[in-house]
Formats: sequence, C-alpha cells, structure tokens
Amino acid sequence: QVHLVESGGGLVQPGGSLRISCAASGSIFSIYTMGWYRQAPGKQRELVATITTSSGTNYIDSVKGRLTISRDNAKNMVYQQMNSLEPEDTAVYYCNARLIGGLGYGDYWGRGTQVTVSS
Repeated sequence: QVHLVESGGGLVQPGGSLRISCAASGSIFSIYTMGWYRQAPGKQRELVATITTSSGTNYIDSVKGRLTISRDNAKNMVYQQMNSLEPEDTAVYYCNARLIGGLGYGDYWGRGTQVTVSS
C-alpha cells in the first residue's frame, strides 16, 4: 500500500506565510510528478502546482510569485512554501503523486490539510 500524508496546515493572517509538506510512504518503486491541489468551500478541486523528478515546476497564474513547490526525492517528500497568503488561498490542500507502487502505476492522493487565511 501507498500512503500520502500532508502536514503543516493551519490558520494564518493575510500576508503571512505557511509551509505545507507531504510524505509518501509504503510500497513505492518510483515517483514521477508530484503536485498540490486545493479545494475551497463550494468549489471544485483545482491544480495549484506540480514538480517533476528533475524539479521542473508549473504553477497556476494566481499563485505565481507567492507559492513555491519543491521536493526531496531521497525522502519521498514534496513541500509548498506559501508566502503573501490571501483569503482566496483558503482551502483544503491535497498532495498528489504519480508513481509506480505495489499495485502498479497510478495517481495517489493524501487526505488533505486545511489552510485558512483570515484576520
């Protein structure tokens, strides 16, 4: 089995910073693209950022310059540094990993971590 577990969410004031992390564990042979998605109340889940095995990154326009995705391949970890946070960033943030595990190739998800930006 493969598990993705997010951590680091919480309450932060507008303009503040937060760093969220995701650890992948279990029967993993190789991890390819990792990413962060988010889902705000009443909205569909949306892609925020992705990072390849060679650390190539991609961001949605609304977070460019404020959020930075990174990964540690040796630890099977992905991170997201979030600066200049805005109330519109409030959402549950989900970690995603495309990998080969014990059950084969597929997309795996964490359960999410809540990020709330409010004064």
